Amino acid sequence: MAKPGKTPAKTVDVADSYAVRLMQHLVVPTFVIDPKRRVVIWNRACERLTGVAASEVIGTNKHWQAFYETRRPCLADLVALDRPEQLPEFYSEYGARGHNGLGFSAENWCVMPKLGSQLYLAIDAGPIHDEAGHLIAVVETLRDLTDQKRAEMALKELATKDGLTGLSNRRAFDQMLMSEWARAQRTQKPMALLFVDVDHFKLFNDRHGHQSGDECLRAVASVVSRHAVRPLDLASRYGGEEFALILPDMDCDAACAIADEIRCAVMTLRITHGAIGAGDHVTLSVGVASHIPDETDDSPQRLLGAADQALYAAKRLGRNRVMCSERLLAEFAKLGRDGVPVPDRATRKSA
Repeated sequence: MAKPGKTPAKTVDVADSYAVRLMQHLVVPTFVIDPKRRVVIWNRACERLTGVAASEVIGTNKHWQAFYETRRPCLADLVALDRPEQLPEFYSEYGARGHNGLGFSAENWCVMPKLGSQLYLAIDAGPIHDEAGHLIAVVETLRDLTDQKRAEMALKELATKDGLTGLSNRRAFDQMLMSEWARAQRTQKPMALLFVDVDHFKLFNDRHGHQSGDECLRAVASVVSRHAVRPLDLASRYGGEEFALILPDMDCDAACAIADEIRCAVMTLRITHGAIGAGDHVTLSVGVASHIPDETDDSPQRLLGAADQALYAAKRLGRNRVMCSERLLAEFAKLGRDGVPVPDRATRKSA
């Protein structure tokens, strides 16, 4: 006869057996590891999700192989080890639900080696303790959010891409400019900005039509984008026929060299122009500025203004050239002596 207050052993066995069978038939992909992080349950839904049979992982520590190509902990492992501090290292989005036995949650792209394709999974992992508070198992459940994540990424890309050229749009440019400006302020390294403008573009449209104008802009955009080669470089369509290129950690001389490469590459395309007042082929004018922001520079307006004035000078000096803001004083002085005013952006667009 069982002792008072104790559940009969047969009842416990039946309950455990029922729990295992129930977990095996859950539609939610689920696996369970013991305190030594060996797999004790790998249900059928988990087999379907990962392509890995239960027989391949039961009794082993190889559950990571179902999700990744190189060895790393799964979320259940971090729960078993009680290491919430490692969540940021392995998961881009995560939540630690406290040290009160509630476990962790996370979202992550998984390689899924057996499937040959990546899945974006929402993961929950929670511990199971005995009556004395000792860990006896960790349960991990998985949800496939790949379709939702890809739709979210597509919407985000639409919100930040220019529909005609495929470059980043003005919104993305403004965000990156502020972000890189703040970083340059912290690191005290120069930040360069290029304004690239297609010369006589209105005349081009009038002569060749707007469809050809769109093709011209796409060709120029392709050249500009090829020069945004580092991870933090950003090529964008600033508006109309004007493009912008953010080049972090770069001084004016290096930025001018890139600007001239862009200018020459577009000339090499030999896009026919031929309108009265323009040359035979499409050319670019480029304004370049670089600045190391100090603690008083709370916005990048100074950099924007300098690149804008450099672009204006390039146009006033004959177009098809690169002008650096650091060499404008002499040029502006000359323009002033000739009686030509130096306008701001609002008055120079017709140039």
